[in-house]
Amino acid sequence: MRSDMARLRCGKTIPLLGMGTYCPKKDQESTISAVHQAIKIGYRHFDTAKIYGSEEALGTALGQAISCGSVQREDIFVTSKLWSSDHHDPISALTQTLNYLVHWPIKLKPGVSEPVPKEDEFEKDLGIEETWQGMERCLEMGLCRSIGVSNFSSKKIYDLLDFASVSPSVNQVEMHPLWRQSKLREVCEENKIHVSGYSPLGAPGNCWGSTAVIEHPVIKSIALRHNATPAQVALRWGMSKRASVIVKSFNGTRMRENKRALEIKLDDQDLLLIDQLEEWKLMRGDFLVNQTTSPYKSIEQLWDNEI
Repeated sequence: MRSDMARLRCGKTIPLLGMGTYCPKKDQESTISAVHQAIKIGYRHFDTAKIYGSEEALGTALGQAISCGSVQREDIFVTSKLWSSDHHDPISALTQTLNYLVHWPIKLKPGVSEPVPKEDEFEKDLGIEETWQGMERCLEMGLCRSIGVSNFSSKKIYDLLDFASVSPSVNQVEMHPLWRQSKLREVCEENKIHVSGYSPLGAPGNCWGSTAVIEHPVIKSIALRHNATPAQVALRWGMSKRASVIVKSFNGTRMRENKRALEIKLDDQDLLLIDQLEEWKLMRGDFLVNQTTSPYKSIEQLWDNEI
């Protein structure tokens, strides 16, 4: 198998470098253009979600690229996510998706379409078992090629495995040099669940993100030693753990720079230095916690004390 790929438990392969397509302004034309650029540069793994507002644009761009012969369908890996208000009916929600993750371990009332739910929009009953049965049905019907989860802690993985007929192929979580997910990676590896890391650069530019990863002196010093950029070092670190990394940029120059992370070789000393860095979780999920309607009354409860 190629060094830039990982094999999932379902037998499919996933490219280690993926392009994120979150589009907060729902700018379809910019997303379509960026995906076409990414395909020309060599990206074959694309990440979207209903809540990102980019599913339609991504589907349009991929359809155009496949039709004109610039890429083959079998070479493309697309991941989307079941939004929390669709947990009651995953089959109906899955209309344009080829690979499917449960976005958050939370259930919202049907019709909720905003990333940050209001207090009266939560369902107290998580219903994860029922949701997962629906996901498995999507797989049986051939609506997707693999199913998985996102933002699941080690405990939530174990809880899911207790009742799942089909184990998740992927757990997509925040992962970067300042939030390394060591325990969760061990749990996933033991259960043959691939880890896919979002915000591998710390999500600079996002309202909840930070430049702390790419500005960290240790990351900068490693980059200088390898004649690389801090972003390339951060991405290569994630891939060195056999995780796929989902990096979002619509800028062609940065896309090429990010792709060159595949060429960097970090040595044991680099990895040791990164393993000694203080950890800091950026996407805490505070918007899913409240004292009245949410099943999670604290951040610690949401992440099962893995924070």
